Amino acid sequence: MAIRARGWRPPPPPLLLLLLWVTGQAAPVAGLGLGSDTELQIERRFVPDECPRTVRSGDFVRYHYVGMFPDGQKFDSSYDRDSTFNVFVGKGQLIAGMDQALVGMCVNERRFVKIPSKLAYGSEGVSGVIPPDSVLHFDVLLMDIWNSEDQVQIHTYFKPPSCPRTIQVSDFVRYHYNGTFLDGTLFDSSHNRMKTYDTYVGIGWLIPGMDKGLLGMCVGEKRIITIPPFLAYGEDGDGKDIPGQASLVFDVALLDLHNPKDGISIENKVVPENCERQSQTGDFLRYHYNGTLLDGTFFDSSYSRNRTFDTYIGQGYVIAGMDEGLLGVCIGEKRRIVVPPHLGYGEEGRGNIPGSAVLVFDIHVIDFHNPSDSISITSHYKPPDCSVLSKKGDYLKYHYNASLLDGTLLDSTWNLGKTYNIVLGSGQVVLGMDMGLREMCVGEKRTVIIPPHLGYGEAGVDGEVPGSAVLVFDIELLELVAGLPEGDMFIWNGEVSANLFEEIDKDGNGEVLLEEFSEYIHAQVASGKGKLAPGFDAEMIVKNMFANQDRNGDGKVMAKEFKLKDQEAKHDEL
Repeated sequence: MAIRARGWRPPPPPLLLLLLWVTGQAAPVAGLGLGSDTELQIERRFVPDECPRTVRSGDFVRYHYVGMFPDGQKFDSSYDRDSTFNVFVGKGQLIAGMDQALVGMCVNERRFVKIPSKLAYGSEGVSGVIPPDSVLHFDVLLMDIWNSEDQVQIHTYFKPPSCPRTIQVSDFVRYHYNGTFLDGTLFDSSHNRMKTYDTYVGIGWLIPGMDKGLLGMCVGEKRIITIPPFLAYGEDGDGKDIPGQASLVFDVALLDLHNPKDGISIENKVVPENCERQSQTGDFLRYHYNGTLLDGTFFDSSYSRNRTFDTYIGQGYVIAGMDEGLLGVCIGEKRRIVVPPHLGYGEEGRGNIPGSAVLVFDIHVIDFHNPSDSISITSHYKPPDCSVLSKKGDYLKYHYNASLLDGTLLDSTWNLGKTYNIVLGSGQVVLGMDMGLREMCVGEKRTVIIPPHLGYGEAGVDGEVPGSAVLVFDIELLELVAGLPEGDMFIWNGEVSANLFEEIDKDGNGEVLLEEFSEYIHAQVASGKGKLAPGFDAEMIVKNMFANQDRNGDGKVMAKEFKLKDQEAKHDEL
């Protein structure tokens, strides 16, 4: 310890006036007031509960002190200089009494020391400062202790159950920390800045002690790293918050870890037993996902929006890591995709995703298709007699269950207790269904898979069918009524009367009204001589037939207007 009054400088060599060389062992700790003024006396006024290490000869210490004479007059104080006193112990750099009094101290311990003259400045004193034969009192608070043989100390107080990878040289990490001195004084904290510290490890971007202390950490691990000053900021400190020769303590929580050479990693959680096809570049996928950071921090979820994420893959519509990670999946598959930042959102991040963050996506593939896909038909049952096959114009009655590829039921005629009835090829169902019902016989059961561009497209049906959904129809055809030739809404089943107009004009007044025309056509259908196109409104068909004959639109058909189909240059209904 060097003691000097303000403005006073000792003559060279400076240590000769301030050091008294004394040999021998340190005096035992004694209560102040015991013994005489010729003995070193120590009172331990505060001892911390935890004391992992005490001062030994050869250690370097930093401490604060107040120096007083027995009457209480202060002659020196490190507090007045706003700087600790930094010195090696037991190497003759202190007066002998202080060399002995510091031995055995803990960091944060406070001692009151009474040093006799013979272990202080003796009969010479220090001119103008310490009178000869002075007994000196020191109130000492130990702030720091280290030894040149010290290394980085690591204490892990939490380690996650799963640790697939640990920090290695050249890895890039994101971590939070609190930085304190050995006495617990906080000098820095990433938590206070609400931003992680992001850096490469082992390539000189950090102080050497932190470079060493981070190696081997797992994501989620928490450890305390204690660094001696020669592996930190050394004799000069950092010029701001960290004084020279300060030991540093970092309480570190590792949040993220990757290497610039990393690719994505994939962990399959659930793979369906039946996987007829895996996704390829150019496919359109619908999938759910939860997005988290490596430490488990949630940043996004399609489930929270109650809507799948729908995208093309392999074409740059999503981040590169997902573009790659979604290839080769099966419908219904669940997998975890871990994406390093250079294949994610990079150094800048996006929204609530921090820069240089590794992303973890837990995905569930609902369905996928390719814009070039057609429908898929699988027949499960055909009756022995399956000679009459459905065609355009036929009237069909069938049952169906409609679901998504993941099995979600959308609709069912069985549940409603009534069939669905359509005219095939008339635009009454989506195109994929129209295609799927063709060449089907009564009693047949089949599954028809319809891609969205042949179903309900990107829009879907609000509240019923999701946009861009692949649909699955399980169908049973119950009834088939043969349709008419394409373009016909009514046909004769036999020879047409040569006096057709006269037969229709029952009152013989030379003109036919709609009522007469309708009555006659319905009578022909009832007797089997004629047939209306099945599945359509019969009255509407009859009205259209009448309108075709009513050339001048006056509401009645005259004999000169009336023509059969084969008499028309352009075919009409009759």
